[in-house]
Formats: sequence, C-alpha cells, structure tokens
Amino acid sequence: TKAAPMLEHLFVVPEDPLLRLIGAFKSDKRADKIDLGVGVYRNEQGLTPVMEAVKRAEHILLETQDSKAYIGLAGDVEFLDEMGHLVFGGIRPKKSRFAYLQTPGASAALRLGGDIIKRSNDDATIWIGLPCWSNHIPIFNAAKLKIETYSYYDEQKRRLDQNAVFEALKTAKTGDIILLQGCCHNPTGVDFSLSDWVDISRICVERGLIPFIDMAYQGLGQGLSEDLQGLNVIMETVREALIAVSCSKNFGLYRERTGALYVMAPTIEKAKISLTNLFDLARTSYSMPPDHGAAIVKTILRSPELKQLWENELRHMRKRIAATRQAIIENCGTERFGYMQSDQGMFSLLPLTASQIARLRDDHAIYMAGNGRINIAGLKPDSIGQFSDALHSVL
Repeated sequence: TKAAPMLEHLFVVPEDPLLRLIGAFKSDKRADKIDLGVGVYRNEQGLTPVMEAVKRAEHILLETQDSKAYIGLAGDVEFLDEMGHLVFGGIRPKKSRFAYLQTPGASAALRLGGDIIKRSNDDATIWIGLPCWSNHIPIFNAAKLKIETYSYYDEQKRRLDQNAVFEALKTAKTGDIILLQGCCHNPTGVDFSLSDWVDISRICVERGLIPFIDMAYQGLGQGLSEDLQGLNVIMETVREALIAVSCSKNFGLYRERTGALYVMAPTIEKAKISLTNLFDLARTSYSMPPDHGAAIVKTILRSPELKQLWENELRHMRKRIAATRQAIIENCGTERFGYMQSDQGMFSLLPLTASQIARLRDDHAIYMAGNGRINIAGLKPDSIGQFSDALHSVL
C-alpha cells in the first residue's frame, strides 16, 4: 500500500502580525511613509547604520582571523567571558556557579532556556506578564512549557500594574519560572523600579521561584550600568536564575544573531551538570552558533579604544531616543501623552484603538503594531510633525 504524502496533514500557519506589517510597509509606494513597527534602531536619517566600532572591529578580524572552522558547542568562550563582565558588572561567570553558552541571538537563548526548564522540571509553569514581546509566548509554547499570564500594564493609568504583578508572584508555586524583562520593556517602555526589583527578588526567595531575565536592551534606557540595577538585585539575592542576552540592539548586530544564555545554578556541581544538558540541547538544535557577531563584540570589548568608541555611539543612540520621545510628547500634547516621559528604551504604547491604528496606516502611511506599540527611533526629526498631525486627526 502507498503511504500518505508526508505533507498531507499540514495546514497554513497564520503569518506573524509584525512580519505581515513589515511586508505591507515594503509594498507601500507612498514616499512619506513612516515605519514605527519594526523594533530596530534608526538614526536621524532613518537608517539602521553599522556602528563605527563594529566596522573597525570587522577590519581587525579581516586582517587577523585565520580560520572559519567550527567554534564548538559553547561558542566563543572569550566573548562569553566579556559579555559576562559587561552584563554582570564584574562577575566572571567561569569563576562562579554559571553554565553558559553562545546562542544564535537571544531568541535561541530563550528557547534553550525553555528547553532546559522543561527537561529539569516537567511540571514547571512560566509566568509571563502581558503585554509582552510578541515572540515570548510562541517560544515557550514551542518548548512545551505550561504558561500562565497576568497583567503587567495598566492601560487606563498607562503604568505598571503593580498589584497584578505581585499577585501573580504570590500565586506561582515553588519551582515556577518568572519571565522578567531586565530593562526597556517591550512593548510598553514601562520598567520596574528599584524597590519593585527588591520586592520581586524577596518573593522569589520566599516562594522558591526562578527568575528568567530577558536582557535585550542594555544601554538603551538609562545607561549601561544603570540598566542593570534590577538584574544586579536578582543576582545578589536568588540561588538560581536564567539570563538571556542579546547583542542585536546595543551593538546593532541584528542580522548576525549574537546572543548568549547564562544559567546560574545553586552549586558549582549543578552548573556543570546544567552545561552538559545545554550542550545536548544545542547539539540537537542549531549545533554550533555563528561566529562573526561574537568575534566583533569580543574585539570591541577587549580593546579600550573600541570599547570607548562603542560606548560613545551607544550614548548617542540613547540620547536620540530620549530626545525623540520628548519631541513626541511636546508635539502631540503633554496632557494625553505625558505618561511617556517615564518610559524607557525604544518603545511606548499609544492609547489607540484598532480602527485608529488602521486609519493611521491607510490614510497617513504610518505603520505600527496592532497593540499601539511604536518604535520611538523610527521617527526622524523632520517626520515628527507629520506624525503629530496624523495622530491628532484620528483621535
């Protein structure tokens, strides 16, 4: 008998809304179109440039790199060490209770973290505040984790839904995972205060919860060290944690897929065991991570001159985002949009209905996510007036 065709039972998977938005924007022929949907940094000319520090590092690699052989399951260990120093403020992971490896972007770090959670504790639930980054829930669904959601953001007051956050923490059971964004929350721009982080870490210890911190935007909020205040509190308090790190935004290495996963274990022995499992999971997924982005980052962080250049460029990016946010508030009205003043990073949520968002797209060529999330850096200085006028016309 003939076997059924292999693909017979597949069905069409709905396209990711953000990817669909990207396609619609590209197809739009209007010259004055504005893209506030895609979460990439853009400069004053509306371009996503290659940072000068990155270009210089690539030139060094061009002259000195002598092989394109595999770099191993762990990835570039020197990159991991330098990133560990950058993210953990002087803590050297290789000298502590850490298992760590380089991943193809923070997306892979999140997925790998989900996989090791599932392997370690089949009954674990991961708690995710809403709204969240659009790929958080799909990633952990794919890892077959149980997911519980709660309200992170109070849409009426345009601020953190503190009561809901802490109620969720008190509801979670021992061994559950709490997904937290380290800074520059995507999509709201609303971060925890330092006192919130202290309370979260205390509850995690009291209830035996494990924080999983997504650190995707370090340096784009208040500063490289300032953006780590929450992570620092967590690391000083809990015995176990997972941290996903991205170099896409702060190094501008979007297409190089440069990330890492750090797992803090309760003991050195548990860290060693965790690493064998991470290697096994990675080997049966992407196997070896890509090298180029990690080599760039390592080269920058190990050179005092390049590191200073990178920090200066990052500071300019941060100031441009802050200045654009302030210009939006001033042009669009403090009474309605003043809440954005306290937001951090590239994103904010606008108080718009689905029909208003559609009118902005159809009538004014202004594209944004369906929940009203805008990428602040998507606005050029000379397009803020156009955006303000369009926004007033639909309100």
